[in-house]
Amino acid sequence: MPKTVLITGSSTGLGNTTAKKFAKEGWNVIATMRKPDQRLTEENPERIFVTGLDVTKPASIEAAIAAGINRFGRIDAVVNNAGVSILSIFEATPMDITRGIFETNVFGVMNVIQAITPYFREEGGGTIINITSNVGFASNPLLAVYVSTKHAIEGLSESLSYELESQNISVKLVEPGAMITTNFSSNTMAATQNLSVPQAYQPYYEHMMNCMLDYPFESSDENQAADQVYAAACDPSDRLRYLAGPDAEETARLRWSQSEEKYMKTMRELLGQTAWRNGQAGIQ
Repeated sequence: MPKTVLITGSSTGLGNTTAKKFAKEGWNVIATMRKPDQRLTEENPERIFVTGLDVTKPASIEAAIAAGINRFGRIDAVVNNAGVSILSIFEATPMDITRGIFETNVFGVMNVIQAITPYFREEGGGTIINITSNVGFASNPLLAVYVSTKHAIEGLSESLSYELESQNISVKLVEPGAMITTNFSSNTMAATQNLSVPQAYQPYYEHMMNCMLDYPFESSDENQAADQVYAAACDPSDRLRYLAGPDAEETARLRWSQSEEKYMKTMRELLGQTAWRNGQAGIQ
């Protein structure tokens, strides 16, 4: 009997690509999204089932799980992919926006995990795959809110990997780099337009935004990340982390292969922070 995966945030980007990847590999896919779009089923209607799911609404999650089991008879893995981001100066980021991002990126993931865990426990096992980011271990400026949500999920996942092992449930982390061609990046930039930048930060903000456009690493793409999500779902070992993309691999190497002092110095140079500091020193 084919295995079945439930994926959140499947309307576009990584979630959409991952749904197609699993279906191509012979899995049944419960592709969930806040506003169901049946176009995803066109390539493989026998394998892909689209249904609504809002990670901030527990009743919606329970309904999607029940609908998926009704369609395919089982669920073997869940991929927590749904997420939102914003570029901002933290001092000027309204707390209602910060709470909204945490509702999706952190509490939404927790909602899904709490909903699926009893089912996996009763079925004798399952796999939970949480999508974080390389900024979950290598932070960037202007992303304080998003970065903090990904750090939260990194810690949650590592802790749960021990706890849920007692119930034969595996927890995996997939850590993609910057997938700059996806709708996720476009949506982030669109959300950013609605926030003001305090005058005191304006020169710094403009400098760092220009540095982001000149990204210092080879970026990732959603196909590389989808491949790693699939690999994690198929891996019976107790491995926790799966890097996805050359930038994720390089930032991991920088983070874990040298001292904290050397790492911070290198990242300040790569991200443009050192150039900013030198420029400011030259002005004074």
